[in-house]
Amino acid sequence: MWLSLLENSECTNFTSRMNTKTALNSHLATEKISKLLINYTLPAMVGTVVMSLYNIVDRIFIGQGVGPLAISGLALSFPFMIVLLAFGMLIGAGSASRISITLGENDLPKAEKILGNAVTLTFIISGTVVIFSYIFMDDLLALFGGTQNTIHYAHSYMRIIIPGGVLTALYFGLNNIMRASGHPRKAMFNILLGAVCNILLDALFIFVFHWGIAGAAIATVISYFIGSIYGVVHFMLPTTQLRFHGANFKLDFRIIKSIISIGLSPFSMQIGTSLVVILINSTLLKYGGDLAIGAYGIINSVNTLVIFFIVGLNQGSQPIIGYNYGAKQYDRMFRTLRVTVITATIISTTGFIIGVFLPHQVVSFFTRDAQLQAIAATAQRISVSMFPIIGFQIVFSNFFQSIGKAKVSIFLSLVRQFVFLIPAIFLLPPLFGLQGAWAVMPLSDGLSAIVSATIFTLFYRNFKKKYRQTISENNLNQMAVNEKTDILTR
Repeated sequence: MWLSLLENSECTNFTSRMNTKTALNSHLATEKISKLLINYTLPAMVGTVVMSLYNIVDRIFIGQGVGPLAISGLALSFPFMIVLLAFGMLIGAGSASRISITLGENDLPKAEKILGNAVTLTFIISGTVVIFSYIFMDDLLALFGGTQNTIHYAHSYMRIIIPGGVLTALYFGLNNIMRASGHPRKAMFNILLGAVCNILLDALFIFVFHWGIAGAAIATVISYFIGSIYGVVHFMLPTTQLRFHGANFKLDFRIIKSIISIGLSPFSMQIGTSLVVILINSTLLKYGGDLAIGAYGIINSVNTLVIFFIVGLNQGSQPIIGYNYGAKQYDRMFRTLRVTVITATIISTTGFIIGVFLPHQVVSFFTRDAQLQAIAATAQRISVSMFPIIGFQIVFSNFFQSIGKAKVSIFLSLVRQFVFLIPAIFLLPPLFGLQGAWAVMPLSDGLSAIVSATIFTLFYRNFKKKYRQTISENNLNQMAVNEKTDILTR
């Protein structure tokens, strides 16, 4: 019923939507880069950081309200949550990048077709993952490193989280598209809304109703449901530039291929991360026991918070880079990239300073157990030792994704996990024990940063040779615009 109403209202809203598109195009093509980045990256950074608080708040409440082994049990669910996020990013990030480029090419109907296909794909793929995971839940938890002391905690959490997996994927996907289509503040508000609900419900279900780790899972699923509804309503509003249309939900192979080709980069990175978490959990169980897995869950939450600042920065810069690439405004594209790299480096260096000099203070938020605190503080110091140079590595991978260079982006996403980190897991712990297990992360960070810098340098040199004239013409045009602006403001 609502789909037919949307179709009938298309003609009456066409003019206003085209005006909105024109304003958006002008905004991304002419606005000062620093102002654009502030307007886009701040909401995105707030959103992603708040999103990381979902895991942090769960671990804090569970650690303080249930116990240290419950944190270890929750850490067992982390690979599954990463997989859900991976499928959300496969569709959400891939479609968001395609939509940004398509809007830069002034093709609104195609952008809306990408939106419809993205929603259909989300339900099909995430639904399949949920069914598979629920059937093989016990086997998966054993694979993730569960023991008799921790697996019942993980089971209580997973039996609720898994059915909510479709909502998780839809929530992440619609938020990415919302931001890419020119609504960064609404995307930020949606994440804030879900996070606030999660925090309040966590406190209610764990400390008032005493539902334990299951209460944290229920709170998370309800929060994702609220965020998904908000996203769906946004794309149904007549005043929204990018909208749902019934015909666009029918899958188009060419669009599916274009979405997945770009989405494979963040998807592969997340799947690789999930595999790494499984291997690290098994290694930590062997060399440090259940508490070592709990310590990994704590430092993973803290380090993810820092990384999510950079992820938010990338999400904010992605529409600017993608649009200007589609519009052949290459000088603006590279200026955006330069500012993003500098900001990411500042963020990652700040994470390094906190992790090295204040690890005990950070860990104490999660647990009062002295033994767990000691293990986690040592792990934190080691794990962040290469943080000052990981910022640009993450940004470069996102840059290639934003301009549609899927193969390069996928390679940069996978090189850390599969080329460096996984071999290090098998080499360092047998030589150095538990300390070696913690050291695999900074070693792979440093080596992958070197590879990323080398590949981007080669790309940049070739790109400048190929598009030197276009970049020069864009610079002259921008100078002319600036001169006209100066005359008008005198």
